[in-house]
Amino acid sequence: MATDQAVRHSPPATTGDYTARHLSVLEGLEAVRKRPGMYIGSTDTRGLMHCLWEIIDNSVDEALAGHASRVDVVLHPDGSAEVGDDGRGVPVDTEPRTGLSGIELVFTRLHAGGKFGGASYAASGGLHGVGASVVNALSARLDVQVDRDGRTHAMSFRRGEPGRFAGDGVAADFEAFRDTTAPDRLGRVARGRTGTRVRFWPDPAVFTSDAGFVAEDLRARLRQTAHLVPGLTLSVTDRRPADAPVHVFRFDGGIAEFVDFLAAGGEDAPDGPVPDAVAGTWRLRGAGTFTETVPVLDVTGALETREVERTCEVDVALRWGTGWDTDVRSFVNVVATPKGGSHLTGFEQGLLKLVRAQVAANARRLKITGKENDRVEKDDATAGLTAVVAVRVPEPQFEGQTKEVLGTPAVRAIVAKVVESELSALLTSTKRGEKAQAGNLLDKIVGEMRARVSARNQRDTQRRKNALENSSLPAKLKDCRSHDVGRSELFIVEGDSALGTAMSARNSEFQALLPIRGKILNVQKASLDDMLRNAECASIIQVLGGGSGRTFDLDAVRYGRVIVMSDADVDGAHIRTLLLTLFFRYMRPLVAEGRVFAAVPPLHRVEVVTAAGRANDVRYTYSDDELQRVLREARSRGRRVKEPIQRYKGLGEMDADQLAETTMDPAHRTLRRVRLTDAAAAERVFELLMGSEVPPRREFVVAGARSVDAARIDA
Repeated sequence: MATDQAVRHSPPATTGDYTARHLSVLEGLEAVRKRPGMYIGSTDTRGLMHCLWEIIDNSVDEALAGHASRVDVVLHPDGSAEVGDDGRGVPVDTEPRTGLSGIELVFTRLHAGGKFGGASYAASGGLHGVGASVVNALSARLDVQVDRDGRTHAMSFRRGEPGRFAGDGVAADFEAFRDTTAPDRLGRVARGRTGTRVRFWPDPAVFTSDAGFVAEDLRARLRQTAHLVPGLTLSVTDRRPADAPVHVFRFDGGIAEFVDFLAAGGEDAPDGPVPDAVAGTWRLRGAGTFTETVPVLDVTGALETREVERTCEVDVALRWGTGWDTDVRSFVNVVATPKGGSHLTGFEQGLLKLVRAQVAANARRLKITGKENDRVEKDDATAGLTAVVAVRVPEPQFEGQTKEVLGTPAVRAIVAKVVESELSALLTSTKRGEKAQAGNLLDKIVGEMRARVSARNQRDTQRRKNALENSSLPAKLKDCRSHDVGRSELFIVEGDSALGTAMSARNSEFQALLPIRGKILNVQKASLDDMLRNAECASIIQVLGGGSGRTFDLDAVRYGRVIVMSDADVDGAHIRTLLLTLFFRYMRPLVAEGRVFAAVPPLHRVEVVTAAGRANDVRYTYSDDELQRVLREARSRGRRVKEPIQRYKGLGEMDADQLAETTMDPAHRTLRRVRLTDAAAAERVFELLMGSEVPPRREFVVAGARSVDAARIDA
């Protein structure tokens, strides 16, 4: 083993005896094997995937430097992973100070590589020089092949020690290098062909038994990288299932195309309409310089402190949708920073400052009076926002090797300035299209602010009270007496005629009634302001008491169940769909918790004549098929059915006892629970069926027209 891999151990300390001779010094890769979590975060699947990211990032850095156009990743059945690129190739000559070949130096020495001096890589994801060597230390076997200078150079390692394997796999015999550490030459290649291939087998002594490479996460990462590095082709081949397809990613549209992809629902979204956008996808680009004092390698290899001027390039793409969910992804030199950092802070700071200024400048049009003491907050400005914030910085300061947080302080001000200046030009543009989009965006943001303030005021002033104690509740609400939220139910009833019957049919102890008049607003098409101004929508939100949108508070909802009770016809189905759209769009946690139901009133009342002296047998049916079964059963038993069979066109046609027995009494009724199993899929369906884009809906209707039974249409 090379000298830098040694570890000096000292005898264990006895009780009361602790001196310098009991201290241990871990040197080289042994420190990585002793404390792997410090370098890769954990030793489970997450840490194993981080090892793969480190090797992939090295190849992507070659593409960022303009020397590679392709990166290929292969997952092998034996548990190993292979990453290849067509970059310049790891240097294979001897480094003069250490006497080691370039391959051995990169893969066995911590903090060794070509990313410290700044000459080889202007901006890269691998900054610490430990990625390749850490992966090597935690691998039972690692093979490197480099195409360079017309030859293929190869070297293998076992747990960080260079040598040669006599065969394939980790079980092959291994012979460590003794006299020379030069890489082997396997054969010749075309003179202009260059590149590096790294294949590693994770060490089972380090990683947990259930750790493994996740193909889905790998595809998502490569797709993301392809968006961030336009023109770079990335492929992933999973050979563990023999018939798995090869996935190839290449995008030339950059992060603007990435934002459209995320806004449409991501990788699992089928072809279909993209959710409505308040404004188009905007691209904000700029740069700024800053100085920092850093240790720099001089020509002799020694470190000296020097003030260096850095350039930070900023690239932001953003798009506001009509919803309120926020998805902001941040990246530094193509490396994702899921926990943000100074660049994300600068983005939010610049965005909020500009939005507040624009709202103030358009206060008259937005009808903002001096009485409003609230101002736009970050959640208002980012509601419905999908954004990608990418910066390129030479030698960024990450917090830890996992690179989840950017720490370079100067980046914050640069990003904020770029966002503020570039977005200001769009929001103040006099071009017709951009001016209209800017107006729509400000309307949305102010609407979100008003919804937040309204929800806060409702929470402050409204608690679970009886309607007689709370004069703020609508007069048309017929509340229940019980204060037990878990037991209480709110029936949203279609029309005053159904309300009259339901009043007599309900159990007023725990069942409340709220009538609505006709069809409520289609909130999928309408703006937030229009929804709040709609009397029926406002009443429902007020009665439930939990607010709306991102400020919706499930704990403040006044009823345990919300039951939509509409007529069993086409209009009733439409009203039910409109109500479910309101709940899904502005009170989604209520749906997610399974507290929204649809009542199932019967379609027919069948009275089967029985023997003299006995009451007729009354049966309720809920579909035409069930009606035919009941009629066949009666005929088979020789019984007559009283004509005409009653067909309920609406809830108002039922007597109170019939409505109670079939639809409202918990002992006999049937309810359909509305569930939310896939929010993204539900969002796409609501947008397709209820959104403002007509052509996709027309195509959907035409495609399904043949499967509709014309006899079932209640026209």
